Amino acid sequence: MTTFSFKTYGATSSAAFSTAVVPQAILLHGKDNYEEWKVRVKTYLLSQDLWQDVQQTDEPLPGRGLENFMALHVIQNSCGQVPFSKINTIMNAREAWKTLAESYGGQQRAIEQDSDEEIRRKATRLTQAIYTETLDTALGLIESCPRSALTRDKSGESPILALASMRHFFQSGNQLGFWKQLIYSWLSVPSVSPTGDIHWNVSNIGDQECQSNQEDQNNRSVIKQLLKMKKIHDQSDKLLDQMREDISKSTHQKLKDGQVYTAITRAAKNGIFEFVSKMLIKKDGEKDERFLYTNDRNQRNIFMLAVLHRHEKIFSILYELNGQMKDKLTSIKDVYGNNMLHMAGMIEDSTWVSKIPGAALQMQRELQWFKEVERIVHPKDKASTNNDGLTPQQLFTKNHADLMEKGQKWMKVTATSCTVVGALIVTMMFAVAFTVPGGNDQTTGFPIFLKKKLFVLFIICDALSLFSSSTSILMFLGILTSSYAEDDFLEYLPRQMIIGLSTLFCSIATMMIAFSAALIIMLHEQYSWILIPIISLACVPVIIFLLIQFPLLKIMIFSTYGSGIFHRKKKM
Repeated sequence: MTTFSFKTYGATSSAAFSTAVVPQAILLHGKDNYEEWKVRVKTYLLSQDLWQDVQQTDEPLPGRGLENFMALHVIQNSCGQVPFSKINTIMNAREAWKTLAESYGGQQRAIEQDSDEEIRRKATRLTQAIYTETLDTALGLIESCPRSALTRDKSGESPILALASMRHFFQSGNQLGFWKQLIYSWLSVPSVSPTGDIHWNVSNIGDQECQSNQEDQNNRSVIKQLLKMKKIHDQSDKLLDQMREDISKSTHQKLKDGQVYTAITRAAKNGIFEFVSKMLIKKDGEKDERFLYTNDRNQRNIFMLAVLHRHEKIFSILYELNGQMKDKLTSIKDVYGNNMLHMAGMIEDSTWVSKIPGAALQMQRELQWFKEVERIVHPKDKASTNNDGLTPQQLFTKNHADLMEKGQKWMKVTATSCTVVGALIVTMMFAVAFTVPGGNDQTTGFPIFLKKKLFVLFIICDALSLFSSSTSILMFLGILTSSYAEDDFLEYLPRQMIIGLSTLFCSIATMMIAFSAALIIMLHEQYSWILIPIISLACVPVIIFLLIQFPLLKIMIFSTYGSGIFHRKKKM
């Protein structure tokens, strides 16, 4: 057995090796000699067939437990006092090497080169972790091997492309209602157990004494779902940031081989605003022109895809570009000769417009898209024809003929039903005005209860109900007699419907108030006990009408007179 000595801080230590000679004077002291130490120790480990034990993944390779400790022994004995203190509790050669690299190697990776097969294997695991929603595992894999993000797995798909396929991994891919969105913004992601299960403290959300209550259980279930959703969103953002680090240093060919361009177009098609916006911004805040002009196989850029699939957040990125760049992007044509305005004239099955209630409102949203795109494209593009010889306007009319017909039918059916209700109210309120409760004085002809305050309320509500129902009838008649031109769906028809439904609701409400006032006038002296239940029942029709029609009315008002879906001052 041969003995070799290593120089230490004023002392000498011995290390016994039964095989090859270890290089002299290679003690690691710090960052100043780390690079030299790394080269020499790596060469020695290679000569002893121990380097593969440093390149292992997590646990010692099967059947090489002894070799793992031999490699660890070499690393430990080549460290000075301070570096050794960082790894003296580590029993894994790879972890020891990685710890020293992170401490003294700066941005250098712990393992210089993984084999192509090893990277492919890690890319396969990373892709599987993304599709199985085990994002904790995915984050660990991307941190250990950043190159795997742009490496195709065994099925030919890269992890970055897999992430772009998971719409629900990002906040823009989930449509939450008002209350759920409010709760979502209030929640913070809790700690995660080693198994990946979410644990949260019920006392932070509600009283623990209410656990037996079914409603409370349902509320907690909703909050758990929102917590899990937010956790996935946060992890996806971190995963994308990790991938973006490697992408920023990659060449065009590497980006192409890693399917980065395909991933961006897929994210644009899926409406993942977070993915697209992060890919378009460099570290210095400038736009990355490499990705601005990314096209799919049909030569459609990300903004054309955003218009085609009606993703307003991605489309709104255009407002932040300078005029020359915007003109260039909006004038591009696909392989079929369609420009961006042609995209607004098409209808895709995957478009989110189909989630809007009512064919008339869907038609309105389609017109809003067409008008907005028409506003920003070059004037010559408005008259440009595609390979079929159709201008954008002609293509819009052709593709929306069926939707326009459905919208016309929806408007007529709704207007007809509401007209019948309004006519009944007008008839009743007109008759009641001349058959007031209590009758008239035979001498003067004035109502007997004329001086009572409730009678004045009765007359006012009767008149308001009559006038508002008459107005609603006129609005609905305007809808029934409309020419139903395309532009009518943009503002005219929705405005008529908004006024008609609003005045109809007012007529029903005031009719119920007039009815209640008349009952109180006639029965308050002898049958006062029956007034409260009757008046309570009188509120039921008003509440039912409100519950049925208010959601539609709210959507129609915001869609017609709201700030709009396009964020013209949006910052990426």
